[in-house]
Amino acid sequence: MDMDMASCRRRWPLLLALAQLLVVCGGLGATVEHTFDVRNDLSISQLCQPARAITAVNGRLPGPTIHVREGDTVVVHVINNSPYNITIHWHGLFQRGTQWADGPEMVTQCPIRPSSRYTYRYNATGQEGTLWWHAHSSMLRATVHGAIVIKPRNGALGYPFPKPDQERIVMLGEWWNGNVFDLERNAFLTGNLVPQADAYTINGKPGDLHRCSGGSNRRPRTFKLKVRSGSTYLLRIINAAVNTPMFFKVAGHSFTVVGADAGYTAPYETDVVVVAPGQTVDALMATAAAPPSRRRYYMMASPYNSARPSLPFRNSTATAVVEYVDVGHQQNKQGPRRRRPVLAPIMPPPNDTATAHRFFTSLAALVRPGARAPAVPLAVDTRMLVTIGLGLAACRPEQTRCSGGSRQQVFAGSMNNASFVLPAAMSLLEAHFRNATAGVYTRDFPDAPPLEFDYTRPPRGMSLATAKSTRVRTLPYNATVEVVLQDTALVARESHPMHLHGHNFFVLAQGFGNFRRETAEKQYNLVNPLQRNTLAVPTGGWAVIRFVANNPGMWIMHCHFDAHLPIGLAMAFEVQDGPTPETALPPPPPDFPQC
Repeated sequence: MDMDMASCRRRWPLLLALAQLLVVCGGLGATVEHTFDVRNDLSISQLCQPARAITAVNGRLPGPTIHVREGDTVVVHVINNSPYNITIHWHGLFQRGTQWADGPEMVTQCPIRPSSRYTYRYNATGQEGTLWWHAHSSMLRATVHGAIVIKPRNGALGYPFPKPDQERIVMLGEWWNGNVFDLERNAFLTGNLVPQADAYTINGKPGDLHRCSGGSNRRPRTFKLKVRSGSTYLLRIINAAVNTPMFFKVAGHSFTVVGADAGYTAPYETDVVVVAPGQTVDALMATAAAPPSRRRYYMMASPYNSARPSLPFRNSTATAVVEYVDVGHQQNKQGPRRRRPVLAPIMPPPNDTATAHRFFTSLAALVRPGARAPAVPLAVDTRMLVTIGLGLAACRPEQTRCSGGSRQQVFAGSMNNASFVLPAAMSLLEAHFRNATAGVYTRDFPDAPPLEFDYTRPPRGMSLATAKSTRVRTLPYNATVEVVLQDTALVARESHPMHLHGHNFFVLAQGFGNFRRETAEKQYNLVNPLQRNTLAVPTGGWAVIRFVANNPGMWIMHCHFDAHLPIGLAMAFEVQDGPTPETALPPPPPDFPQC
Protein backbone atom coordinates (compact mmCIF):
# COMPACT_ATOMS: atom_id res chain seq x y z
CA MET A 1 0.00 0.00 0.00
CA ASP A 2 2.76 2.45 0.96
CA MET A 3 4.67 1.53 -2.20
CA ASP A 4 1.55 2.16 -4.26
CA MET A 5 1.06 5.56 -2.62
CA ALA A 6 4.70 6.47 -3.18
CA SER A 7 4.44 5.42 -6.81
CA CYS A 8 1.30 7.49 -7.20
CA ARG A 9 3.05 10.54 -5.73
CA ARG A 10 5.97 10.09 -8.12
CA ARG A 11 3.62 9.86 -11.10
CA TRP A 12 1.34 12.71 -10.03
CA PRO A 13 3.29 15.54 -11.75
CA LEU A 14 3.25 13.56 -15.01
CA LEU A 15 -0.48 12.84 -14.67
CA LEU A 16 -1.19 16.49 -13.89
CA ALA A 17 0.80 17.63 -16.93
CA LEU A 18 -1.11 15.15 -19.09
CA ALA A 19 -4.44 16.41 -17.73
CA GLN A 20 -3.45 20.00 -18.47
CA LEU A 21 -2.43 19.02 -22.00
CA LEU A 22 -5.82 17.37 -22.54
CA VAL A 23 -7.56 20.55 -21.45
CA VAL A 24 -5.43 22.65 -23.81
CA CYS A 25 -6.15 20.29 -26.68
CA GLY A 26 -9.89 20.22 -26.16
CA GLY A 27 -10.26 18.38 -22.86
CA LEU A 28 -12.65 15.50 -22.67
CA GLY A 29 -15.13 17.18 -24.97
CA ALA A 30 -16.39 15.79 -28.23
CA THR A 31 -14.95 16.43 -31.68
CA VAL A 32 -17.37 18.31 -33.94
CA GLU A 33 -16.51 17.92 -37.61
CA HIS A 34 -17.79 19.86 -40.64
CA THR A 35 -16.96 20.11 -44.33
CA PHE A 36 -17.32 23.57 -45.86
CA ASP A 37 -17.62 23.40 -49.64
CA VAL A 38 -17.11 26.96 -50.90
CA ARG A 39 -18.63 27.41 -54.34
CA ASN A 40 -19.90 30.12 -56.62
CA ASP A 41 -23.10 28.30 -57.57
CA LEU A 42 -25.87 29.43 -55.20
CA SER A 43 -28.31 31.22 -57.53
CA ILE A 44 -30.44 33.91 -55.88
CA SER A 45 -32.82 36.51 -57.26
CA GLN A 46 -33.57 39.49 -55.01
CA LEU A 47 -34.87 43.05 -55.39
CA CYS A 48 -36.34 42.44 -58.87
CA GLN A 49 -32.92 41.51 -60.25
CA PRO A 50 -32.21 38.47 -62.43
CA ALA A 51 -30.94 35.44 -60.55
CA ARG A 52 -27.17 35.43 -60.11
CA ALA A 53 -24.65 33.10 -58.52
CA ILE A 54 -23.08 34.09 -55.22
CA THR A 55 -20.19 32.62 -53.27
CA ALA A 56 -21.53 30.54 -50.38
CA VAL A 57 -20.73 27.56 -48.17
CA ASN A 58 -22.61 24.32 -48.84
CA GLY A 59 -25.07 26.20 -51.05
CA ARG A 60 -26.60 28.14 -48.15
CA LEU A 61 -27.03 31.77 -47.11
CA PRO A 62 -26.32 32.09 -44.23
CA GLY A 63 -23.95 29.13 -44.14
CA PRO A 64 -24.14 26.16 -41.74
CA THR A 65 -24.25 26.71 -37.98
CA ILE A 66 -21.55 25.08 -35.88
CA HIS A 67 -23.10 23.73 -32.65
CA VAL A 68 -20.67 22.77 -29.89
CA ARG A 69 -20.41 22.51 -26.13
CA GLU A 70 -17.74 24.29 -24.16
CA GLY A 71 -14.57 22.20 -24.26
CA ASP A 72 -15.28 20.57 -27.64
CA THR A 73 -12.78 20.40 -30.47
CA VAL A 74 -13.89 21.69 -33.87
CA VAL A 75 -12.53 20.35 -37.15
CA VAL A 76 -13.63 22.10 -40.36
CA HIS A 77 -12.44 20.90 -43.75
CA VAL A 78 -12.61 23.88 -46.13
CA ILE A 79 -12.65 22.94 -49.81
CA ASN A 80 -12.31 25.94 -52.08
CA ASN A 81 -14.26 25.26 -55.26
CA SER A 82 -14.80 28.99 -55.85
CA PRO A 83 -12.78 31.10 -58.31
CA TYR A 84 -11.44 33.28 -55.46
CA ASN A 85 -8.81 32.99 -52.76
CA ILE A 86 -10.52 32.29 -49.44
CA THR A 87 -9.81 32.10 -45.72
CA ILE A 88 -12.26 31.55 -42.85
CA HIS A 89 -12.04 33.42 -39.54
CA TRP A 90 -13.70 31.99 -36.43
CA HIS A 91 -14.70 35.34 -35.02
CA GLY A 92 -14.15 35.62 -31.26
CA LEU A 93 -12.58 32.18 -30.71
CA PHE A 94 -9.39 32.57 -28.66
CA GLN A 95 -7.34 30.00 -30.62
CA ARG A 96 -5.02 29.38 -27.68
CA GLY A 97 -2.74 26.57 -28.81
CA THR A 98 -4.32 26.68 -32.30
CA GLN A 99 -3.11 30.09 -33.43
CA TRP A 100 -2.61 28.93 -37.03
CA ALA A 101 -6.38 28.43 -37.36
CA ASP A 102 -7.43 32.05 -36.75
CA GLY A 103 -7.85 32.72 -40.45
CA PRO A 104 -7.30 36.36 -41.52
CA GLU A 105 -5.60 36.45 -44.89
CA MET A 106 -1.89 37.40 -44.78
CA VAL A 107 -2.06 37.93 -41.01
CA THR A 108 -2.36 34.32 -39.88
CA GLN A 109 -2.16 32.48 -43.18
CA CYS A 110 -1.80 32.64 -46.92
CA PRO A 111 -5.18 32.13 -48.62
CA ILE A 112 -6.65 28.81 -49.68
CA ARG A 113 -6.28 28.94 -53.44
CA PRO A 114 -9.03 27.85 -55.85
CA SER A 115 -9.18 24.04 -56.15
CA SER A 116 -7.28 23.71 -52.84
CA ARG A 117 -8.30 22.79 -49.31
CA TYR A 118 -7.24 23.34 -45.70
CA THR A 119 -8.47 21.86 -42.43
CA TYR A 120 -9.00 24.22 -39.49
CA ARG A 121 -8.69 22.65 -36.01
CA TYR A 122 -9.44 24.65 -32.86
CA ASN A 123 -11.00 24.41 -29.40
CA ALA A 124 -14.14 25.99 -27.97
CA THR A 125 -12.71 26.32 -24.48
CA GLY A 126 -13.50 28.97 -21.88
CA GLN A 127 -16.37 30.57 -23.79
CA GLU A 128 -20.15 30.13 -23.85
CA GLY A 129 -22.71 31.88 -26.03
CA THR A 130 -22.87 33.07 -29.61
CA LEU A 131 -19.99 33.72 -31.99
CA TRP A 132 -19.77 33.41 -35.76
CA TRP A 133 -17.51 32.54 -38.65
CA HIS A 134 -16.90 34.46 -41.87
CA ALA A 135 -14.58 34.83 -44.83
CA HIS A 136 -11.58 37.03 -44.09
CA SER A 137 -10.64 37.62 -47.74
CA SER A 138 -11.83 40.55 -49.82
CA MET A 139 -15.52 41.35 -49.23
CA LEU A 140 -16.58 37.71 -49.48
CA ARG A 141 -17.84 37.73 -45.90
CA ALA A 142 -20.99 39.41 -47.31
CA THR A 143 -22.23 35.93 -48.29
CA VAL A 144 -19.69 33.55 -46.70
CA HIS A 145 -20.69 33.52 -43.05
CA GLY A 146 -22.55 31.53 -40.41
CA ALA A 147 -23.16 31.17 -36.68
CA ILE A 148 -21.21 29.40 -33.93
CA VAL A 149 -23.26 28.34 -30.88
CA ILE A 150 -21.28 27.30 -27.78
CA LYS A 151 -23.44 25.79 -25.04
CA PRO A 152 -22.32 24.95 -21.50
CA ARG A 153 -20.92 21.46 -20.98
CA ASN A 154 -24.24 20.30 -19.54
CA GLY A 155 -26.23 21.96 -22.32
CA ALA A 156 -29.02 24.48 -21.73
CA LEU A 157 -29.23 23.35 -18.09
CA GLY A 158 -26.02 25.30 -17.55
CA TYR A 159 -27.48 28.66 -18.57
CA PRO A 160 -27.36 31.27 -15.78
CA PHE A 161 -30.86 32.39 -16.80
CA PRO A 162 -34.20 30.59 -17.13
CA LYS A 163 -34.01 27.90 -19.79
CA PRO A 164 -35.76 29.16 -22.94
CA ASP A 165 -38.37 27.06 -24.71
CA GLN A 166 -36.57 27.44 -28.03
CA GLU A 167 -33.53 29.14 -29.54
CA ARG A 168 -33.28 30.92 -32.86
CA ILE A 169 -30.41 32.50 -34.79
CA VAL A 170 -31.05 35.97 -36.21
CA MET A 171 -28.26 36.99 -38.57
CA LEU A 172 -28.32 40.56 -39.85
CA GLY A 173 -26.57 41.28 -43.13
CA GLU A 174 -26.26 43.33 -46.29
CA TRP A 175 -27.03 42.50 -49.90
CA TRP A 176 -25.45 43.84 -53.08
CA ASN A 177 -26.97 43.24 -56.50
CA GLY A 178 -23.45 43.19 -57.95
CA ASN A 179 -20.61 40.75 -57.39
CA VAL A 180 -19.05 41.79 -54.07
CA PHE A 181 -15.56 40.62 -55.05
CA ASP A 182 -15.65 42.78 -58.16
CA LEU A 183 -17.07 45.74 -56.22
CA GLU A 184 -14.28 45.59 -53.65
CA ARG A 185 -11.61 45.10 -56.30
CA ASN A 186 -12.86 48.06 -58.33
CA ALA A 187 -12.94 50.25 -55.21
CA PHE A 188 -9.32 49.38 -54.44
CA LEU A 189 -8.04 49.91 -57.99
CA THR A 190 -9.72 53.32 -58.31
CA GLY A 191 -9.09 54.47 -54.74
CA ASN A 192 -12.80 54.83 -54.03
CA LEU A 193 -14.87 53.42 -51.18
CA VAL A 194 -17.09 50.39 -51.72
CA PRO A 195 -20.60 51.48 -52.80
CA GLN A 196 -23.41 51.21 -50.28
CA ALA A 197 -25.43 48.00 -50.05
CA ASP A 198 -28.66 47.64 -52.03
CA ALA A 199 -30.57 46.20 -49.04
CA TYR A 200 -30.25 44.91 -45.50
CA THR A 201 -31.22 41.35 -44.68
CA ILE A 202 -32.38 39.10 -41.85
CA ASN A 203 -31.12 35.54 -42.29
CA GLY A 204 -30.24 36.34 -45.89
CA LYS A 205 -33.63 37.79 -46.83
CA PRO A 206 -34.51 41.51 -47.22
CA GLY A 207 -38.17 41.10 -46.26
CA ASP A 208 -41.52 41.94 -47.75
CA LEU A 209 -41.20 45.74 -47.61
CA HIS A 210 -38.96 45.46 -50.67
CA ARG A 211 -40.30 45.02 -54.19
CA CYS A 212 -40.13 41.50 -55.64
CA SER A 213 -39.54 40.10 -52.15
CA GLY A 214 -42.18 37.41 -52.24
CA GLY A 215 -39.90 34.81 -53.80
CA SER A 216 -41.13 31.28 -54.27
CA ASN A 217 -42.32 28.62 -51.90
CA ARG A 218 -38.93 26.99 -52.24
CA ARG A 219 -36.93 30.10 -51.40
CA PRO A 220 -39.08 32.78 -49.74
CA ARG A 221 -37.59 36.23 -49.38
CA THR A 222 -38.96 36.93 -45.89
CA PHE A 223 -37.74 35.00 -42.87
CA LYS A 224 -40.52 33.81 -40.56
CA LEU A 225 -40.12 33.02 -36.88
CA LYS A 226 -43.03 30.87 -35.74
CA VAL A 227 -43.75 31.17 -32.02
CA ARG A 228 -46.32 30.07 -29.45
CA SER A 229 -47.99 32.14 -26.77
CA GLY A 230 -46.53 31.97 -23.30
CA SER A 231 -43.12 30.76 -24.48
CA THR A 232 -39.65 32.26 -24.16
CA TYR A 233 -37.23 32.38 -27.08
CA LEU A 234 -33.48 32.92 -26.93
CA LEU A 235 -32.57 35.02 -29.96
CA ARG A 236 -28.90 34.76 -30.93
CA ILE A 237 -28.48 38.05 -32.81
CA ILE A 238 -25.40 38.43 -35.01
CA ASN A 239 -24.46 41.46 -37.07
CA ALA A 240 -22.81 39.95 -40.16
CA ALA A 241 -23.25 43.20 -42.11
CA VAL A 242 -20.18 44.35 -43.97
CA ASN A 243 -20.33 48.07 -43.16
CA THR A 244 -23.43 48.92 -41.13
CA PRO A 245 -24.32 48.97 -37.40
CA MET A 246 -27.95 48.00 -36.82
CA PHE A 247 -30.93 48.77 -34.60
CA PHE A 248 -33.07 45.66 -34.01
CA LYS A 249 -36.66 45.52 -32.71
CA VAL A 250 -39.73 43.26 -32.70
CA ALA A 251 -43.11 45.01 -32.64
CA GLY A 252 -45.05 44.44 -29.43
CA HIS A 253 -42.17 42.64 -27.72
CA SER A 254 -39.22 43.46 -25.50
CA PHE A 255 -35.97 41.71 -24.67
CA THR A 256 -33.79 40.72 -21.77
CA VAL A 257 -30.17 40.80 -22.91
CA VAL A 258 -28.26 37.95 -21.26
CA GLY A 259 -25.09 37.66 -23.35
CA ALA A 260 -22.74 39.46 -25.73
CA ASP A 261 -19.75 38.16 -27.72
CA ALA A 262 -19.92 34.73 -26.01
CA GLY A 263 -19.95 36.14 -22.50
CA TYR A 264 -22.85 36.37 -20.04
CA THR A 265 -24.20 39.79 -19.13
CA ALA A 266 -26.20 41.05 -16.19
CA PRO A 267 -29.85 40.93 -17.35
CA TYR A 268 -30.72 44.13 -19.18
CA GLU A 269 -34.31 44.97 -20.16
CA THR A 270 -34.78 46.83 -23.43
CA ASP A 271 -37.07 47.10 -26.44
CA VAL A 272 -34.19 47.79 -28.84
CA VAL A 273 -30.92 45.93 -29.42
CA VAL A 274 -27.95 47.65 -31.05
CA VAL A 275 -25.27 45.54 -32.75
CA ALA A 276 -22.22 46.76 -34.63
CA PRO A 277 -20.66 44.63 -37.39
CA GLY A 278 -18.87 41.71 -35.76
CA GLN A 279 -20.84 41.82 -32.51
CA THR A 280 -23.30 39.28 -31.16
CA VAL A 281 -26.08 39.69 -28.59
CA ASP A 282 -28.07 36.94 -26.84
CA ALA A 283 -31.53 38.16 -25.85
CA LEU A 284 -34.56 36.46 -24.32
CA MET A 285 -37.89 37.36 -25.92
CA ALA A 286 -41.00 36.36 -24.00
CA THR A 287 -44.25 35.99 -25.91
CA ALA A 288 -47.37 37.30 -24.28
CA ALA A 289 -50.75 35.85 -25.21
CA ALA A 290 -51.37 37.52 -28.55
CA PRO A 291 -54.94 38.78 -29.05
CA PRO A 292 -56.97 36.91 -31.66
CA SER A 293 -57.01 39.98 -33.87
CA ARG A 294 -53.23 40.16 -34.04
CA ARG A 295 -50.96 37.20 -34.71
CA ARG A 296 -48.17 38.59 -36.90
CA TYR A 297 -45.50 41.10 -35.87
CA TYR A 298 -42.59 42.58 -37.78
CA MET A 299 -39.02 41.94 -36.72
CA MET A 300 -36.98 44.86 -38.10
CA ALA A 301 -33.34 45.81 -38.59
CA SER A 302 -32.45 49.36 -39.63
CA PRO A 303 -29.12 51.18 -40.01
CA TYR A 304 -27.37 53.25 -37.39
CA ASN A 305 -25.51 55.90 -39.40
CA SER A 306 -23.07 57.29 -36.87
CA ALA A 307 -20.98 59.44 -39.24
CA ARG A 308 -20.89 63.23 -38.72
CA PRO A 309 -21.06 64.74 -41.27
CA SER A 310 -23.15 61.98 -42.77
CA LEU A 311 -21.55 59.58 -45.21
CA PRO A 312 -23.63 57.79 -47.90
CA PHE A 313 -25.68 54.89 -46.51
CA ARG A 314 -28.77 52.88 -47.46
CA ASN A 315 -31.71 54.25 -45.48
CA SER A 316 -33.96 51.20 -45.65
CA THR A 317 -35.20 48.42 -43.38
CA ALA A 318 -34.94 44.65 -43.37
CA THR A 319 -37.96 42.78 -42.07
CA ALA A 320 -38.90 39.33 -40.86
CA VAL A 321 -42.22 38.15 -39.46
CA VAL A 322 -42.86 36.78 -35.97
CA GLU A 323 -45.97 34.64 -36.39
CA TYR A 324 -48.03 33.06 -33.60
CA VAL A 325 -49.04 29.59 -34.72
CA ASP A 326 -51.57 29.04 -31.90
CA VAL A 327 -53.67 32.20 -32.48
CA GLY A 328 -56.39 32.11 -35.15
CA HIS A 329 -57.34 34.81 -37.61
CA GLN A 330 -60.05 37.21 -36.63
CA GLN A 331 -63.41 36.21 -38.07
CA ASN A 332 -65.05 39.03 -39.94
CA LYS A 333 -68.78 39.18 -39.17
CA GLN A 334 -69.69 40.23 -42.73
CA GLY A 335 -67.67 37.62 -44.56
CA PRO A 336 -64.68 35.28 -44.54
CA ARG A 337 -61.64 35.69 -42.30
CA ARG A 338 -59.37 38.62 -43.11
CA ARG A 339 -55.62 38.79 -42.42
CA ARG A 340 -54.76 41.87 -40.37
CA PRO A 341 -51.72 43.95 -41.40
CA VAL A 342 -48.45 43.00 -39.73
CA LEU A 343 -47.75 45.24 -36.74
CA ALA A 344 -44.49 47.20 -37.25
CA PRO A 345 -42.23 48.66 -34.53
CA ILE A 346 -41.18 52.29 -34.46
CA MET A 347 -37.48 52.23 -35.31
CA PRO A 348 -34.94 54.77 -34.01
CA PRO A 349 -33.86 57.38 -36.55
CA PRO A 350 -30.64 56.45 -38.36
CA ASN A 351 -28.61 59.09 -36.51
CA ASP A 352 -29.84 58.14 -33.01
CA THR A 353 -26.47 58.10 -31.25
CA ALA A 354 -28.12 58.53 -27.84
CA THR A 355 -29.99 55.21 -28.15
CA ALA A 356 -26.88 53.40 -29.37
CA HIS A 357 -24.71 54.81 -26.58
CA ARG A 358 -27.30 54.02 -23.92
CA PHE A 359 -27.50 50.41 -25.04
CA PHE A 360 -23.74 49.87 -25.25
CA THR A 361 -22.99 51.50 -21.89
CA SER A 362 -25.81 49.66 -20.07
CA LEU A 363 -24.24 46.21 -20.55
CA ALA A 364 -22.13 44.73 -17.76
CA ALA A 365 -20.73 41.31 -16.98
CA LEU A 366 -22.84 38.83 -15.03
CA VAL A 367 -21.73 38.10 -11.48
CA ARG A 368 -23.17 34.71 -10.52
CA PRO A 369 -24.30 34.08 -6.95
CA GLY A 370 -21.38 32.80 -4.92
CA ALA A 371 -18.89 33.54 -7.69
CA ARG A 372 -16.58 36.41 -8.45
CA ALA A 373 -16.69 38.46 -11.61
CA PRO A 374 -13.73 37.96 -13.95
CA ALA A 375 -10.83 39.74 -12.29
CA VAL A 376 -9.84 42.96 -14.02
CA PRO A 377 -6.04 43.26 -14.00
CA LEU A 378 -5.20 46.38 -12.02
CA ALA A 379 -1.48 46.71 -12.70
CA VAL A 380 -0.96 47.94 -16.26
CA ASP A 381 2.31 47.20 -18.07
CA THR A 382 1.65 49.03 -21.36
CA ARG A 383 -0.57 52.06 -21.96
CA MET A 384 -1.47 53.17 -25.46
CA LEU A 385 -3.51 56.05 -26.90
CA VAL A 386 -4.53 55.03 -30.41
CA THR A 387 -6.33 57.45 -32.73
CA ILE A 388 -8.58 55.88 -35.35
CA GLY A 389 -10.22 57.34 -38.41
CA LEU A 390 -9.86 58.24 -42.07
CA GLY A 391 -7.31 60.41 -43.82
CA LEU A 392 -5.66 60.63 -47.22
CA ALA A 393 -2.72 58.83 -48.81
CA ALA A 394 -1.17 58.75 -52.25
CA CYS A 395 -2.41 56.14 -54.70
CA ARG A 396 -0.25 53.02 -54.52
CA PRO A 397 1.35 51.58 -57.69
CA GLU A 398 -0.99 48.58 -57.65
CA GLN A 399 -4.01 50.92 -57.68
CA THR A 400 -3.78 51.10 -61.44
CA ARG A 401 -7.01 53.00 -62.10
CA CYS A 402 -6.48 56.06 -59.94
CA SER A 403 -7.40 58.91 -62.27
CA GLY A 404 -4.56 61.12 -61.09
CA GLY A 405 -1.90 58.43 -60.93
CA SER A 406 0.45 58.25 -57.96
CA ARG A 407 -0.18 61.94 -57.18
CA GLN A 408 -3.87 61.37 -56.51
CA GLN A 409 -4.91 61.42 -52.85
CA VAL A 410 -7.38 58.69 -51.88
CA PHE A 411 -9.10 57.73 -48.65
CA ALA A 412 -6.90 55.82 -46.20
CA GLY A 413 -7.77 54.42 -42.79
CA SER A 414 -5.17 54.83 -40.08
CA MET A 415 -4.33 54.16 -36.44
CA ASN A 416 -1.89 56.65 -34.90
CA ASN A 417 -1.40 57.97 -38.44
CA ALA A 418 -0.11 54.59 -39.65
CA SER A 419 -2.17 53.12 -42.50
CA PHE A 420 -1.82 49.34 -42.38
CA VAL A 421 -0.75 47.36 -45.45
CA LEU A 422 -1.04 43.56 -45.48
CA PRO A 423 2.12 41.77 -46.60
CA ALA A 424 2.10 40.02 -49.97
CA ALA A 425 4.68 37.22 -49.78
CA MET A 426 4.42 35.80 -46.27
CA SER A 427 1.82 36.08 -43.49
CA LEU A 428 2.67 38.04 -40.35
CA LEU A 429 2.37 34.94 -38.18
CA GLU A 430 4.70 32.87 -40.35
CA ALA A 431 7.25 35.69 -40.47
CA HIS A 432 7.06 35.92 -36.67
CA PHE A 433 7.45 32.16 -36.24
CA ARG A 434 10.41 31.93 -38.65
CA ASN A 435 11.98 35.17 -37.38
CA ALA A 436 11.94 36.36 -40.99
CA THR A 437 10.48 39.81 -40.46
CA ALA A 438 12.66 41.72 -42.96
CA GLY A 439 10.43 43.15 -45.66
CA VAL A 440 7.28 41.82 -43.94
CA TYR A 441 6.72 44.07 -40.91
CA THR A 442 8.44 46.40 -38.47
CA ARG A 443 8.12 46.48 -34.68
CA ASP A 444 7.60 50.23 -34.30
CA PHE A 445 3.87 50.86 -34.02
CA PRO A 446 3.69 53.95 -31.76
CA ASP A 447 2.02 54.06 -28.34
CA ALA A 448 0.64 57.55 -29.09
CA PRO A 449 -0.21 59.59 -32.18
CA PRO A 450 2.65 61.65 -33.65
CA LEU A 451 0.71 64.87 -33.10
CA GLU A 452 -1.65 65.82 -30.27
CA PHE A 453 -4.61 67.98 -31.31
CA ASP A 454 -8.35 68.40 -30.75
CA TYR A 455 -9.27 65.02 -32.25
CA THR A 456 -13.01 65.66 -32.49
CA ARG A 457 -12.67 69.20 -33.87
CA PRO A 458 -9.36 69.35 -35.75
CA PRO A 459 -8.07 72.79 -36.83
CA ARG A 460 -9.04 73.93 -40.32
CA GLY A 461 -6.44 73.21 -42.93
CA MET A 462 -4.85 70.44 -40.89
CA SER A 463 -3.09 67.87 -43.06
CA LEU A 464 -5.03 64.65 -43.67
CA ALA A 465 -1.98 62.79 -44.97
CA THR A 466 -1.11 59.38 -43.55
CA ALA A 467 1.71 56.97 -44.37
CA LYS A 468 1.33 53.37 -45.56
CA SER A 469 3.24 50.77 -43.51
CA THR A 470 3.05 47.37 -41.82
CA ARG A 471 3.85 48.21 -38.21
CA VAL A 472 3.14 46.01 -35.20
CA ARG A 473 3.37 46.47 -31.43
CA THR A 474 5.39 43.74 -29.69
CA LEU A 475 4.18 42.66 -26.26
CA PRO A 476 5.79 40.39 -23.66
CA TYR A 477 3.78 37.29 -22.81
CA ASN A 478 1.19 37.95 -20.06
CA ALA A 479 1.58 41.73 -20.21
CA THR A 480 -1.47 43.78 -19.23
CA VAL A 481 -2.29 46.31 -21.93
CA GLU A 482 -4.61 49.31 -21.67
CA VAL A 483 -5.62 50.90 -24.96
CA VAL A 484 -7.54 54.15 -25.32
CA LEU A 485 -9.27 54.14 -28.71
CA GLN A 486 -9.87 57.75 -29.74
CA ASP A 487 -12.08 58.58 -32.72
CA THR A 488 -10.92 61.42 -34.95
CA ALA A 489 -12.86 63.80 -37.18
CA LEU A 490 -10.31 64.55 -39.89
CA VAL A 491 -12.77 63.28 -42.53
CA ALA A 492 -15.80 62.40 -40.40
CA ARG A 493 -16.54 61.33 -36.85
CA GLU A 494 -17.79 57.78 -36.92
CA SER A 495 -18.47 54.84 -34.58
CA HIS A 496 -15.82 52.37 -35.73
CA PRO A 497 -16.36 48.76 -34.55
CA MET A 498 -12.86 47.68 -33.45
CA HIS A 499 -12.24 43.92 -33.32
CA LEU A 500 -9.27 42.29 -31.57
CA HIS A 501 -8.34 38.76 -32.64
CA GLY A 502 -7.23 36.10 -30.17
CA HIS A 503 -8.37 37.90 -27.00
CA ASN A 504 -11.34 39.32 -25.16
CA PHE A 505 -10.93 42.72 -23.56
CA PHE A 506 -12.58 44.48 -20.64
CA VAL A 507 -14.52 47.61 -21.63
CA LEU A 508 -13.67 49.95 -18.75
CA ALA A 509 -15.25 53.22 -19.90
CA GLN A 510 -16.56 55.12 -22.92
CA GLY A 511 -17.39 58.73 -23.58
CA PHE A 512 -17.57 61.58 -26.08
CA GLY A 513 -15.03 64.26 -26.95
CA ASN A 514 -11.31 64.01 -26.29
CA PHE A 515 -10.03 61.46 -23.78
CA ARG A 516 -8.86 63.07 -20.54
CA ARG A 517 -7.29 60.54 -18.18
CA GLU A 518 -7.83 62.57 -15.01
CA THR A 519 -11.61 62.54 -15.51
CA ALA A 520 -12.02 59.27 -17.41
CA GLU A 521 -10.36 57.12 -14.75
CA LYS A 522 -13.11 58.13 -12.32
CA GLN A 523 -15.59 56.33 -14.64
CA TYR A 524 -13.64 53.07 -14.91
CA ASN A 525 -15.70 49.99 -14.11
CA LEU A 526 -13.18 47.69 -12.39
CA VAL A 527 -15.85 45.53 -10.75
CA ASN A 528 -17.94 43.90 -13.49
CA PRO A 529 -17.02 45.44 -16.87
CA LEU A 530 -18.33 43.79 -19.99
CA GLN A 531 -15.91 41.57 -21.90
CA ARG A 532 -16.09 41.76 -25.69
CA ASN A 533 -14.05 41.03 -28.79
CA THR A 534 -15.60 43.88 -30.82
CA LEU A 535 -16.27 47.38 -29.50
CA ALA A 536 -18.17 50.22 -31.17
CA VAL A 537 -16.08 53.28 -30.30
CA PRO A 538 -18.49 56.19 -29.70
CA THR A 539 -18.69 58.55 -32.65
CA GLY A 540 -16.55 61.58 -31.88
CA GLY A 541 -15.49 59.92 -28.64
CA TRP A 542 -13.28 57.35 -26.96
CA ALA A 543 -13.29 53.97 -25.26
CA VAL A 544 -10.87 52.34 -22.84
CA ILE A 545 -10.15 48.63 -23.12
CA ARG A 546 -7.80 46.43 -21.10
CA PHE A 547 -6.59 42.92 -21.91
CA VAL A 548 -3.91 40.41 -20.96
CA ALA A 549 -1.59 39.36 -23.77
CA ASN A 550 -1.67 35.68 -22.81
CA ASN A 551 -1.90 34.23 -26.32
CA PRO A 552 1.43 34.07 -28.20
CA GLY A 553 1.30 34.88 -31.88
CA MET A 554 0.26 37.68 -34.21
CA TRP A 555 -3.16 39.26 -33.65
CA ILE A 556 -4.71 41.95 -35.81
CA MET A 557 -6.90 44.68 -34.33
CA HIS A 558 -8.98 46.32 -37.04
CA CYS A 559 -12.15 48.16 -37.90
CA HIS A 560 -14.89 45.65 -38.77
CA PHE A 561 -16.20 47.84 -41.56
CA ASP A 562 -14.93 45.97 -44.60
CA ALA A 563 -14.69 49.28 -46.43
CA HIS A 564 -12.08 50.43 -43.88
CA LEU A 565 -9.90 47.33 -43.41
CA PRO A 566 -8.42 47.21 -46.95
CA ILE A 567 -7.63 50.93 -46.84
CA GLY A 568 -5.59 50.53 -43.67
CA LEU A 569 -7.66 50.97 -40.48
CA ALA A 570 -5.78 48.22 -38.65
CA MET A 571 -2.65 47.31 -36.69
CA ALA A 572 -1.33 44.11 -35.11
CA PHE A 573 -0.05 42.93 -31.74
CA GLU A 574 2.91 40.55 -31.74
CA VAL A 575 2.69 38.56 -28.48
CA GLN A 576 5.91 36.84 -27.51
CA ASP A 577 6.19 33.26 -26.25
CA GLY A 578 5.72 32.43 -22.60
CA PRO A 579 8.20 30.50 -20.44
CA THR A 580 6.83 26.98 -21.05
CA PRO A 581 6.07 24.83 -24.11
CA GLU A 582 2.35 25.21 -23.38
CA THR A 583 2.67 29.02 -23.57
CA ALA A 584 4.68 29.10 -26.80
CA LEU A 585 3.48 29.30 -30.39
CA PRO A 586 3.39 25.77 -31.85
CA PRO A 587 4.66 25.06 -35.37
CA PRO A 588 2.23 25.35 -38.30
CA PRO A 589 0.22 22.25 -39.30
CA PRO A 590 1.55 20.17 -42.21
CA ASP A 591 -1.24 21.25 -44.62
CA PHE A 592 -0.79 24.95 -43.91
CA PRO A 593 -1.48 26.98 -47.10
CA GLN A 594 1.55 28.42 -48.88
CA CYS A 595 1.73 31.72 -50.72
